[in-house]
Amino acid sequence: MPRRQHLPLTALRSFEAFARHGRMSLAADELCVTHGAVSRQVRGLERLCGVRLTHGPRNNLRLTDAGQRLARSLGATFDEIERSFVEVSAGAEREIHVSCVGTLAMRWLIPRLPAFHARHPAHSVRVTESYSPVDFTREPFDAAIRLADTLHVEGATTTTLFDNFHGPVLSPSLRGAGLSLSDLKGLPRLHTRSHPQAWAEWTEHAGVVLPEAAAHREYEHIFYTLEAANAGLGVAITPWIYVAGDIAAGRLIAPFGFVRTPARFHLILPDEAPKRGLAHFRDWLVEEAAKAPPPPQMALVGA
Repeated sequence: MPRRQHLPLTALRSFEAFARHGRMSLAADELCVTHGAVSRQVRGLERLCGVRLTHGPRNNLRLTDAGQRLARSLGATFDEIERSFVEVSAGAEREIHVSCVGTLAMRWLIPRLPAFHARHPAHSVRVTESYSPVDFTREPFDAAIRLADTLHVEGATTTTLFDNFHGPVLSPSLRGAGLSLSDLKGLPRLHTRSHPQAWAEWTEHAGVVLPEAAAHREYEHIFYTLEAANAGLGVAITPWIYVAGDIAAGRLIAPFGFVRTPARFHLILPDEAPKRGLAHFRDWLVEEAAKAPPPPQMALVGA
């Protein structure tokens, strides 16, 4: 694309204000500058244009024909810029930008957003995947959802959404519901690279000792690991809230149930100047979280 030549925007704005008001002093008041500053900008613009834009005595300046043409064009242009700015600003105020751990966003939050939009049509929700520590002074998020044991964010308020329960899941095509711990020896064990300690944490929370697995398979993210479990590639450890829908639909089974972990899912909102609509979003999230079905309790068959 051709480069846009440098435009004297300050001078153009000063001239447009003078043309609209008809007096340098009124233009100066609008722009919060001195009468002399507006006059200098208009004179400089005339030099750049190479034509006179005003004529008459200094205390009763009038627009020339060229000045009138430029004033009409600038007035229409600045009106359009102002309309666009207001529309963009209003859109930014209506949008709620949520930073969320990825699998919760995919498997729980996003599928429920139509209900929020139906209840609050003036607001939209944009979701960004993130696992980083929350810092509203550095990140352009309006809200965040994180999984953590304890959570304190300076300048923010935390609301607990769910307790976290985790347990092994697998495809029903791989093995029936009567699975015992000893049966795990013959099944591939699925791991997530970003959380390699998941199996060790589960055995600690469940108070069991596992036999060594016949094979281990690793995936980059937990949603890949869960897809592998759905495909019958092995047994995965997962938080209950990620797979409640899959288990209800019969796509996965959890033969040992789920055990509570010390971690919880938290909603974090900034204390200072929160965006309009965040209170509605928080109340809706808490309401939706309260609807989450409880997990099947731990039941170790043949432990």
